[in-house]
Amino acid sequence: MSQSMVELMVDASMAAARLINMVYARPIAATQKSDGSPVTEADAAAETVILEMLAATRLPVLAEESASAGRIPALGERYFVVDPLDGTKEFIKRNGEFTVNIALIEHGRPTIGVVLAPVTGATYVGSSAGAFICDTSGGIIENKRPIRVSPAGPIRIVASRSHGHEALAHLCESLKVVEDVSIGSSLKFCLLAQGAAELYPRFTPTCEWDTAAGQAVLEAAGGAVLTLDGHPLHYGKRSSDFLNPFFVAAASTDLAKQAAREMVHLVA
Repeated sequence: MSQSMVELMVDASMAAARLINMVYARPIAATQKSDGSPVTEADAAAETVILEMLAATRLPVLAEESASAGRIPALGERYFVVDPLDGTKEFIKRNGEFTVNIALIEHGRPTIGVVLAPVTGATYVGSSAGAFICDTSGGIIENKRPIRVSPAGPIRIVASRSHGHEALAHLCESLKVVEDVSIGSSLKFCLLAQGAAELYPRFTPTCEWDTAAGQAVLEAAGGAVLTLDGHPLHYGKRSSDFLNPFFVAAASTDLAKQAAREMVHLVA
């Protein structure tokens, strides 16, 4: 069941990526949602095809564009979380750093996640079987290989000291961060998962569809995503409109806890 679910989620991500790339190839028209964030025709088209393909499972789906329009189903203990185009600002800038995110949530935790970068075809998958990266640019899974976090050695942070929360520079100093690695969308989680960075602190708001798939990939690769109270980031927060608290993603639970303790002091 887990493997067939992974295959379905990858297939849905590839179908969405094909539509996104079609829009990306021509002039992009963007409008603003009620919260001020941008949206394009690619967001809607990608979400539609994903919902159609996931419907076969009969599981509820919490999807970003549907949620923005007030269409939120009863979720229960097992459901999908979908961000059809994570990084719409990057999409509009045409820098390639945007993704399709699909996650399966079970009892409040992401257990399977797929993060696909449409421009490159790089696809990250996390499940109980572990984490891997593959190439889906040809419409099939190719060059599949396992990935794992790099918990030892100097700390590289996925953030910019000059563009972000004012506490970030202090965190970098206290943890002796040696390098900044900047990238958009949920690819931040994937950099940690493949050992290209060790720390991703989040001092600004995110929603559950922004993080679920990336969290599943990172945790499957041996990493951790904790809120500032030291607990794993959980899902199904309907009462808060599915907003996440501040969190830290890291290559190990120990590093995540250390960073979370520092972040508590910095945002107090």
